[in-house]
Amino acid sequence: MNGRTVLVTGGTGGIGTAIVRHLARLGHRVATSFRDPAKADAWGAAMTEEDLDVHIFQGDVSDLHSCEAMAREIETRLGPVEILVNNAGITRDAALHKMGHQQWLDVVNTNLNACFNVTRPVIEGMRRRQWGRIVQISSINGQKGQYGQANYAAAKAGMHGFTMSLAQENAKFGITVNTVSPGYVATDMVMAVPEEVREKIVAQIPMGRLGKPEEIAHAVAFLVGEDAAWITGANLAINGGQDMGW
Repeated sequence: MNGRTVLVTGGTGGIGTAIVRHLARLGHRVATSFRDPAKADAWGAAMTEEDLDVHIFQGDVSDLHSCEAMAREIETRLGPVEILVNNAGITRDAALHKMGHQQWLDVVNTNLNACFNVTRPVIEGMRRRQWGRIVQISSINGQKGQYGQANYAAAKAGMHGFTMSLAQENAKFGITVNTVSPGYVATDMVMAVPEEVREKIVAQIPMGRLGKPEEIAHAVAFLVGEDAAWITGANLAINGGQDMGW
């Protein structure tokens, strides 16, 4: 299993960093995308200090042409993408009656359209090689909805529809496609929420705590491994029991 070429979009974020770190420690060559050079440089330096085989490529996941160029550069430098984790995501929260059109477009383009933009340039190669792993990082709010997040919830729900269709199209080519839907995880973004708000969130979680980024990363590592070869089209909800729908 070691030595695959992996692309994790949005790898410099909290969950993304945990996924990148875990897959790199398993021996993979891990690439991630960035738009902010200053943040990427600092993040890359931190990964180098940990002696991890991680590579950073400029790419805008909301732009198909940028993703095509990024895929070509990764293949030239590291080899063709064999494992893809569509993790990039943003929020632009507002109740729909106050939401601007650009807020809607920004979230849908980065969270959902990016799945097409990043997957399209690599899927044909996976089919030719008769092997591939694709994982979408969705959200609990794509399953249950959330006040003020019609754009985010719609995009995250759409990611699993993408998963199920892509899984059916590519199962016979040795490619699995799955979704992971985290609940509230202790990333910098969540920890920046006022403490009283976090306490209300935690009170809704039967496990009584926020998730850890590493717990999401371990689940992703399982789904992209050989032992998960018969799992495809599935959604793995990791939310401490906050939502138990299926």
